[in-house]
Amino acid sequence: MNELSLPARAYLLACDTRRDRLPDRDRVALLVRAAALTDLVLRGLVEDAAGRPVARGAGGTGHLVLDDLLAELAAEPHRKWRARVRRGARGTLQSLEAQLDAAGVITLRTSRVLGLFPRRHPAVRDAATAAALRDEVASALRSDTPVPPDVAALTSLAAAAELNAVLPRGERRRHRARLARLEDQAGAAVPALRKVIRELHSARSAHIAASSGGG
Repeated sequence: MNELSLPARAYLLACDTRRDRLPDRDRVALLVRAAALTDLVLRGLVEDAAGRPVARGAGGTGHLVLDDLLAELAAEPHRKWRARVRRGARGTLQSLEAQLDAAGVITLRTSRVLGLFPRRHPAVRDAATAAALRDEVASALRSDTPVPPDVAALTSLAAAAELNAVLPRGERRRHRARLARLEDQAGAAVPALRKVIRELHSARSAHIAASSGGG
């Protein structure tokens, strides 16, 4: 496999390497989808057009997840950023996992909840790579020096997805101005991801309230 794409790095960043699991598959799926959009922006293959991500240029990237998304954007250019982050997120996550498994970056194990429902558990083959990504993101947040656009994007995405194990809430608040500067380099997928994550939290809170009220 060639150099890891931004969605692959975001996925490894989110993995709990001690327990060989993802802390929240729905949230990580949204993170991966937003990272794929951001990667295409950084490559100059997608740009914002009146609040919508639009494919520009021709040719592939060599990463199947990115090329699939690029084809999707070219075929259906009318959805806004937030809708693009939400739409197809689970399928993008599953596709990325399959490719990382085939490339030997992770090992996917499947268990069954209540003996019926399959659940995937990723074991990162090289925990040092995931640890290095965490260090890179933490350093980018705390430093005032310029960082490469992909590092700025990865840090912004981790913050927007509220990866507390990587960037604790207190750290995000303390370095809010720094995050705003990093986000400026990343493009429109990051604020879209933040909005979708908040919607996810609201939906879950409403579900819990409804369940409690019905008890």
